[in-house]
Amino acid sequence: MGLFEDVHQEELRAAGWHSRGYLPHFDGLAKPQSVTTHLADSIPKKVIEKWKHDLKGLPYEQERILVQRRIEKYLDLGYGSASLKQVAVATMVQDSLLKFDGSRYQLFAWVVMPNHVHLLMTRFEDIRLEDIFHSFKSYTAHEANKILHRSGQFWMEEYFDRHIRNEKHFAATVRYIEQNPVRAKLCKKASDWPFSSAWFKAKLKASDSTGEEP
Repeated sequence: MGLFEDVHQEELRAAGWHSRGYLPHFDGLAKPQSVTTHLADSIPKKVIEKWKHDLKGLPYEQERILVQRRIEKYLDLGYGSASLKQVAVATMVQDSLLKFDGSRYQLFAWVVMPNHVHLLMTRFEDIRLEDIFHSFKSYTAHEANKILHRSGQFWMEEYFDRHIRNEKHFAATVRYIEQNPVRAKLCKKASDWPFSSAWFKAKLKASDSTGEEP
């Protein structure tokens, strides 16, 4: 049974789960979470609806994980306009993520891909994940449309989030996020991709070794 059909809706909401009918979200305790958000045209909605139909009957956490895996494989195929491949747009999106690191959330890893964004973060206690992403997507959609001289929906309405179970899961998630451009054959090394935490880490390491400002 999926989360949306679970009879214990009130208990689920009290525990931090919520949904708008597309994907379930966890917004309970302030703990590390991996989040994926993608462009509106990167995956046809009917494709995700078919996946959910195919997986109907599974426990909702298993359903979430399987849907996430299918989404991530599909996204790496680069379908849609892939507007984030534009340097100006990718830079703006990355800058927006970094702007609130330390004030709304703690950002551990991220990557801006041509048609989606992965990040690992812990929200601060006084702000909901849903509010963070509403603000982020509203601002970046407006700015991206200006840069691209277009109008209309930029991001898919929903995002996918998954809480981190332990240190091993945390480390694996960082690797997964930072290696995404390599798996998608966009670069040879993770640190070569300028819209990522891997690039920033390499730059910081290089500046530490030379004593220069990053």
